[in-house]
Amino acid sequence: MFAAYAARIDRDQPLHGLELGERPAPEPRPGWTTVRVKAASLNHHDLWSLKGVGLGEDKLPMILGCDAAGVDEDGNEVVLHSVIGQSGHGVGPKEPRSILTERYQGTFAELVAVPTWNVLPKPKELSFEEAACLPTAWLTAYRMLFTNAGVRPGDSILVQGAGGGVATAAIVLGKAAGLRVFATSRHESKRKRAVELGAVEALESGARLPERVDAVIETVGAATWSHSVKSLKPGGTLVISGATSGDRPSHAELTRIFFLELKVVGSTMGTKDELEDLLSFCAATGVRPVIDEVLPLDRAREGFERLEAGDLFGKIVLTIP
Repeated sequence: MFAAYAARIDRDQPLHGLELGERPAPEPRPGWTTVRVKAASLNHHDLWSLKGVGLGEDKLPMILGCDAAGVDEDGNEVVLHSVIGQSGHGVGPKEPRSILTERYQGTFAELVAVPTWNVLPKPKELSFEEAACLPTAWLTAYRMLFTNAGVRPGDSILVQGAGGGVATAAIVLGKAAGLRVFATSRHESKRKRAVELGAVEALESGARLPERVDAVIETVGAATWSHSVKSLKPGGTLVISGATSGDRPSHAELTRIFFLELKVVGSTMGTKDELEDLLSFCAATGVRPVIDEVLPLDRAREGFERLEAGDLFGKIVLTIP
């Protein structure tokens, strides 16, 4: 079957390890389901995999991709939950949690196999392309907002780095949930899009906000950390799920954190139940993922190049006929 896969690890030039070509189809396995992929979306996780983060040389070649929507063996339209091992379903009960492509072949292929427990019905209201955007970036944003930030309708949030998958999802979901959303970006075009999606105001990175916020959604890391901490109200919460600019800020702001009794909460992906809730939320409210571009799988390299350059707003989706 045709696939986009990591053939080698290159920490400095990750796309040198990306290849497109034929790979073996998944073999039947008790308790697992094989899904014919219709659409799959790119995440920074795929770039990090090519750099060897979470993916060892001994696992190569590895088909990339952790998000997908498609059709199962019985003809049902489905969405995949890409976290494997946390429940014991379909794998050994003591197997630690992992994301597709860390231990198991991913979704950038005609077929993918996952534990049957990880297969959820796709709401008819969502297209395959829309549904394929939800299991990683949008699920991450959903958990950050509604499980870990502790915000309620009427509260205010700051979303750092508008344009990325998680940040874009947080703006849309926050607006739909009745939050006052502020956003930042280095790019004027992305600030404009953030306002169009529902942000009250979008500012340049590092700019003072009109008001301090109840929570910050942080995925940028070192470059925005100090600004995130300084933007919180006393008792506010900073939720972090990524560090695309690095994980070692020059100023940790420890004094401000303890003096204002701020909370710093780490957040990773989300649960199967949260993905079910997110799917229902989108189906019921009309909220849809922001898609930057849809490409056929054989043009996956173009999508990876845009993701690496940061030249996108929303998700890049790969489709398979």
